[in-house]
Amino acid sequence: MSAAAWFLMAAFGMALVDWWAVGTSRRAVEYVAKPATMLPLIAAAVVLDPVHPTMRWWFVAALALSLVGDVFLMLPREELFVFGLGAFLLAHVAYIVGFVAGGVSALVMALTLVPLGLFVGAVAPIVVTNARRHDPRLGPPVAVYVAVISAMVVASFGSGSAAGIVGAVLFYLSDLTIGWSRFVRDFPSARLVIIVTYHAAQILLVVSLLAG
Repeated sequence: MSAAAWFLMAAFGMALVDWWAVGTSRRAVEYVAKPATMLPLIAAAVVLDPVHPTMRWWFVAALALSLVGDVFLMLPREELFVFGLGAFLLAHVAYIVGFVAGGVSALVMALTLVPLGLFVGAVAPIVVTNARRHDPRLGPPVAVYVAVISAMVVASFGSGSAAGIVGAVLFYLSDLTIGWSRFVRDFPSARLVIIVTYHAAQILLVVSLLAG
């Protein structure tokens, strides 16, 4: 078994620990397990043999920025939310550049814009409006974030990688759940949905480096 496979298994194992910690409200374990999941995932991206080498380093940057965002968002301080948002926004930009570096279909991306645009147009205004009500300063950055992660999803479809597409969509679902539960209406299993979809997304995005 390759080193990358071992690192991926380690990341998945640590993710399971984090999911258990979130599901059973063990915050102390979560503070360790959440960032610890990303470390072997970054290592896997570094050591694997990618289809597109340039794409790999942009994805490594995205994973590292996601780790920074994880730390900001899991700390119980409201003022750190915008820093976590900024870190993940830059992570999505890195993923976009990575997908483009690996090659994308402009036609597929254009076709993806229609259904995604309809979905974003229906949901995003609700989240952005409620974020603004929560804190007037959050309206613009949340709106920009929605635009950037939507572009990341479009780029993933353009790449033609099934793993990349599913990973990007799960990332979108995770972040949408954060926005909805934080600013619109919370629900009991929100944190578990967020973390499971987030880790599955990141793992699949790394796997997409092998699939092209």
